[in-house]
Formats: sequence, C-alpha cells, structure tokens
Amino acid sequence: MLDLAIRGGLLVDGTGAPGRRADVGVRNGRVVEIGEVGPAARDIDASGRVVTPGFVDVHSHFDAQVFWDPTLGPSSLHGVTTTVAGNCGFTLAPLHDDALDYLVRMLAVVEGMPLDALRAGVPGDWRSTAQYLDRIEGTLAINAGFMVGHSALRRVVMGDHAVEREASADELDAMLALLHEGLSAGGLGFSSSWGAVHFDGDGRPVPSRFAAPAELVALAGACRDHEGTSLEFLPARVDRFDAEQLELLTSMSVAAGRPLNWNVIRITADDRAATEAVLAAGPHARARGGRIVALNMPIPSRARFSFKTGFALDALPDWGPVMTLPLADRRAALADPGVRRRLAQGAAAAPGPLAEMANWGDRVICETITDGARAYQGRRVGEIARHEGKEPFDALLDIVCADELGTTFTRPATEPSRDDWLASAEAWRSGHAVIGASDAGAHLDFTAYFDYPVYILEKAVREHGALSLEETVHLMTDVPARLYGLRDRGRLDPGCWADAVVLDPDRVATGTMHTRHDLPAGAGRLYAEPIGIDQVVVNGTPIVEGGSATGARPGTLLRSGRDTTNPPLR
Repeated sequence: MLDLAIRGGLLVDGTGAPGRRADVGVRNGRVVEIGEVGPAARDIDASGRVVTPGFVDVHSHFDAQVFWDPTLGPSSLHGVTTTVAGNCGFTLAPLHDDALDYLVRMLAVVEGMPLDALRAGVPGDWRSTAQYLDRIEGTLAINAGFMVGHSALRRVVMGDHAVEREASADELDAMLALLHEGLSAGGLGFSSSWGAVHFDGDGRPVPSRFAAPAELVALAGACRDHEGTSLEFLPARVDRFDAEQLELLTSMSVAAGRPLNWNVIRITADDRAATEAVLAAGPHARARGGRIVALNMPIPSRARFSFKTGFALDALPDWGPVMTLPLADRRAALADPGVRRRLAQGAAAAPGPLAEMANWGDRVICETITDGARAYQGRRVGEIARHEGKEPFDALLDIVCADELGTTFTRPATEPSRDDWLASAEAWRSGHAVIGASDAGAHLDFTAYFDYPVYILEKAVREHGALSLEETVHLMTDVPARLYGLRDRGRLDPGCWADAVVLDPDRVATGTMHTRHDLPAGAGRLYAEPIGIDQVVVNGTPIVEGGSATGARPGTLLRSGRDTTNPPLR
C-alpha cells in the first residue's frame, strides 16, 4: 500500500524530458513508483493538470520568518518546496550577548525586515549555528538549508571593530573556528557581501564590506573540509567585473573547491554584450578549476522605495545620516528645504546604477497610509509636480511627509519581451546563470519575487512560447538542486524525495500583489496568492491544497553532508 498516489496528470519530471502521462506513487516520503501505480492511503486527482517537482529557490532570507511563519509563505503557495537561506552574509547565528540587537537592526535596514517584527518574533535563545539549526528542526512546511553568514561571524569575533577595519590574524582564526563549527553542524556553506547598498542599522557598511580579499578567500576555503557545502557572494558591482573582482570570485571558488553563485544579473535582449561580459566569469573560473554562476531574476524590477525603511535610498551619496534618523526626526528633516537640497545634490552625484533611482519624475506612487494622500496612488510624480507647480523631488517629499513616511513609490511597470526571454534562456542554458535571487523573506515592503515560478510559467512559457514547459521546469528544479548538491531533490524519479506541484498550465499565474499585515507587532509585507497551483507536496505530505496551507510541517532542515553532496564544478 502506498501512502500517496498522484494520479492522471502529465508528469514533467524535472529532467527536461518530454512530459508523459504517469502516476506518481509515494511511500515513506519518497517516490517509489512511476507509471500505473497501486492502491494508496490517499489519492490526488491530477487529471487535466501537470505534475512537476517542487521548485528550488536558492536565494532567500527566511532566517527570521521561520519563527513566525513556518509555512514560509507565500513562497510555498507558489510551489517552492526547497529553499536556501542565510545569504549575503546576513544570518542570525552565531550570536553572543550583544550581537542579537546589532544583527536584527542590521536586518531591518539591509533586508527590509520591520524592526518591531524582528524584536517581537525572533527569540534569540541560541548562541551557535548548531543551536540555531536545532531550534528550527522539525518546524517547517518546506525544506530549508542555511548558510553561515560572514557579517555575523565578524560581529561576534570583532564587536564594534567589525565595521571599522580589516581582521587581524587572530580574529580571522576565530572566525574560521566558528565557521567550521557551523559547517560541521550542517550549514550549507559560506555567504558574504561587498554589496554597495548593504548598510547596517547605524548607517555604516555591513561588517563583511570591511573584509580584505585574503579574509574572504580564507573563509571560503573552509568549505573544502565539509562535504556538500557551497559559496554565495554579492560583489561590489554586479553590472561589470574588473580584474580584481574577477580574481576574488575565482580565488574563493578555487580555495573552496566549490561553486560560487553571485547575486544578481539582469538580462535583456538589448544588453547582450554586457550580459556576455559578466557571464565570461564562468569560463574564466572554469579554466582555473573553479565555478562562478550568476543568479538571474527575470521578473522586472518591482522595487517599492520608501523613506520609512530607506533601503537602497540610504546608498545615495550623503543620504545615510538622514535615513538613519528616528522616524519623527527624519520626517522633520525631509520637510526642511536645506536638507532637501543636500539630498538632491547627493542623488545627482550617485554613481553607476544608483543614479537611476534619482529619476524622481518617473516614479509612480504605489500605496499610501493616510486618507489625505490616497488620491496620489497610481499617479506619476512628474504629473503630480506639473499639476502642483513643484519640482518632482519636492512633490514627492511633500507627499511622503504628509503621509507620515508611509508612502511607497516605484518605477513604471515593464514586462520582458519574447526576445528578452530568449536572451535569458540562452544564458540559463550556458550553465553560467541560474534562475534565482527571489530574496523571499526580505525587503518585505520593498519588493517581491517569491512568485517567480508561476510568473515564468505564465509569461515565458504560455504567453511568449520562448521556452518549453519541460525545459522551464528543469531550470527551476533540477538545475538549482544540482548547484547546491541537494540529494534526491529536483526530480520526480523513483528514490527521490516526493516534493511535487500539481498545477494548471492554462491558468497558472501571479495573483494581485497587496500589503498584508500579518507579521509580529502587526507589521506588513507584500503578499500575493497564486492562480492555478492546486497542490504542493513536500516529502510526500500535502502542504498546500486549493491555494491554502494545510498546516502540515513535513519539511526537512537540510544539513550539509547528510542532505547534500559536493556540487559539481563542471
């Protein structure tokens, strides 16, 4: 007798092979039969539906959400059954007595997690990475693994000096010892960041940005001693690599003997030369015995900027001191004409990709929180400014101040063309780029990419026909699973874990994005329910039925070595 049978569906097994009519039989959490399967304690009728492996999201930030939402929604509602968190060096372990306050304030700024929610929802009753992992073992609806984060290591070892200078030899040895402990406990690898927009709760660059290249290479090298580990890193620039940055990424991968994935590349048909130049890091590393893989999020920017959280805005020149003021003081500063002039001058001097953020007239007001500002929702700032006889920056800040800093604003919406999807597919097929970088669990009022599996199926497959259903499923299941060496996941074959999605290929789509106030302390987050996702199964147990969570928690806390093997360098 089987525990579960998924019957009558078109099986797209994750290998890229053509879909076929086949049942899936499950026993003890694993697939045991494919084809016509025998009787089962429970049946799922997948007639007229497609059955795929669960989607694998390799770049999330669920490190805090695990304590207040063990479903890890809404990712799980959208078919994600496995995720890797603890990215960019931003983890909640290890800790010491005063590290928790620093780390939650850092997460509030750098990852857009409401500080009140963090303080109310994160217990902090652990010290080591091992204790953190044990704390969440057996509590989750989906499978989740966690990296060991560089900024946490630096803060615990160096205290305030972590954001002042490079590490001494003794400090590096202490960080290495903590990293080895974390990897031995099951951490999936080492993560870090030199990201230009990454600042802590005091407006200073995060600890990892003070690390010398030799520190990063030494810490990456610790992974070589631990089976099934990997590397994740956010470079200083993601639009191009100079020789020094390319050498750093390659050296980290070679030292570890592991792939390094970096976040994030944008791909369009109009910018193929830039894409090819950045992806050239892959062949460069391969020739030297390493592997560099770019993470690509094909959903166009949905960034909702806010003067309340300040994320990304605080990276504009001379903006940091204002963005870290208490909210009442910040509101007063933003109303001051002199402060506005200084901020406008700083924005005008912003380098590289940051300069585009200051195109104030082209911003669109998303949501407001006060009745008086509601009439501005959906309007472009430039149009508002012309109507009110103001400069666009003044018009925006007048709305923000009147709206108690609650206003969110964004770029005009865009959608990838068929040519854009074809360019992305070319990069994915090269092996030097992988679909990822959802950032789920972070930037909760800033942006949302948790729905990327259904978005890609809706847009790239059904609307544009740029990729086949089978290849797309392969790229979102088997490929990311292999990047992290996940054992028996990413496919629906006999012997594999029974992580599966039952979906309607003719309807699957992204739902309406809205703010939902369901975090600790009543804080809000961007949220959407999917269309056309009927069932999500994790380790043989349904966790989503009819678009709603069942309450089951069969997820595995993924530990390196036990649940992963060494990912390939080729």
